[in-house]
Amino acid sequence: MITVENLRKTFGGFHAVDGASLTIEEGSITGLIGPNGAGKTTLFNVVAGVLPPTEGRVTMAGEDITGLPPHTLFHKGLLRTFQIAHEFSSMTVRENLMMVPASQSGETLWNAWFRRGRIASEEQRLAQKADEVLAFLTIDHLAEEKAGNLSGGQKKLLELGRTMMVDARIVFLDEVGAGVNRTLLNTIGDAIVRLNKERGYTFCMIEHDMDFIKRLCDPVIVMAEGKVLAQGTATQIMQNEQVIEAYLGTGLKNKAAAGA
Repeated sequence: MITVENLRKTFGGFHAVDGASLTIEEGSITGLIGPNGAGKTTLFNVVAGVLPPTEGRVTMAGEDITGLPPHTLFHKGLLRTFQIAHEFSSMTVRENLMMVPASQSGETLWNAWFRRGRIASEEQRLAQKADEVLAFLTIDHLAEEKAGNLSGGQKKLLELGRTMMVDARIVFLDEVGAGVNRTLLNTIGDAIVRLNKERGYTFCMIEHDMDFIKRLCDPVIVMAEGKVLAQGTATQIMQNEQVIEAYLGTGLKNKAAAGA
């Protein structure tokens, strides 16, 4: 689905991503881990068109998408979520979902004046789809709640729901588990697995919770100092001495020894 070749992103003299190459296979849930400052989010931002690369190439299903802006990638089915949720806080949860699809009839002045019936019909269809998404995510009871009132985990579910309002092919998840309690994290994990298995979504996710990574991801890619350090199953990564000692600390080593 995605191939990254010799990607570099520099800020002044700092190499945030320094010659990283990796592949994300179609139909996979790929984990991307590493210490803070490893270049993970910068790599996400370059692939998703938020930042232009300094060097390197990104392809999606064989098509060169290097440097394309986010709105163009959105139409190609490449979406990303953010570590800090970006909701419209004063709008309801349902309305947040209904905002996602592009080129809606109500966006033009002509239609707003002369095609109100068409707009109403379209909004009804979007509302129905939004309700289906909320039911899938088990948060349909929050449809009329202001999005700004949601908990951190509920906002992460809402972000995931946005990707379901369009024909997403690959979704980049940036620390979907950050600040989320274990119950909601399990709900998020279940939704990701169902989207992958039932709807064919491909995922790549940055995450620090190794239990969550081990449950969902295969393969797992490790970044450090802007480079790809290792790749393998979660179990292989947790037993990789170079990864454990140099980058992830003794905490992961103890987990691996305990069979976590």
